Amino acid sequence: MSFGLSRNRPLDTAPGRVAVAPEELPPIPDDARVRPESARVDPRAWFPDPSRPLEIEIGSGKGTFLLQEAGARPGVNFLGIEYAREFFAYAADRIRRHALPNVRLLHADAAAFLHWRVPDRVVRVLHLYFPDPWPKSRHHKRRMVQEQFLRDAHRVLEPGGRLRVVTDHDGYWAWMTGQFARVLGRTDANEAPLFGLEAFDPPASAGQGELVGSNFERKYARQGRPFHAVALVRLPLPGADRGV
Repeated sequence: MSFGLSRNRPLDTAPGRVAVAPEELPPIPDDARVRPESARVDPRAWFPDPSRPLEIEIGSGKGTFLLQEAGARPGVNFLGIEYAREFFAYAADRIRRHALPNVRLLHADAAAFLHWRVPDRVVRVLHLYFPDPWPKSRHHKRRMVQEQFLRDAHRVLEPGGRLRVVTDHDGYWAWMTGQFARVLGRTDANEAPLFGLEAFDPPASAGQGELVGSNFERKYARQGRPFHAVALVRLPLPGADRGV
């Protein structure tokens, strides 16, 4: 099984590397479907100081947000996940040149990585900024924000952790709010809500008037596009988070 990694080998394999190398993420065992825990690999171990809080950016693009945030918050470890190989290579080179020890990059499908590889309750924040809207109806199944993704996000986040989302696409935002509704309220008579909502607070590294300060945001702001932003706060499950 190879869920969670692209087939192409990461480009950066030197000592002190930025990219996560194959030996750091071994193949998924054949019995992972019946024993999901057998596939888990704690990404905190990929950093010089694994005790620091971990934040993951899904779709790190050219690495602008990671560079800004990691430089401003050296006490936090940041993992960027990017599927587009050209963006991954570009971001890895930028981060390497800035010598930021608290940033690693993974060339992978982020939804699959979260679902199969990340252990429970190890991530403080998930950042999802300007994901591909896949506007055609036949492509909606490729959108990142789906109910399964939200359930995976809840599992990997620490209690009180946050999923922070920004989009410029009105249609995708409408889709997102429908998916959010499935995990915000009681999804059936026996299930507690997984998340609460709070206002999106821009990070300190964002520029004046910016939500995030990424390349996509700056490009779309010049085009006059409206933005939608929200933070989902992970709620505890009755009994399940006891002792955490």
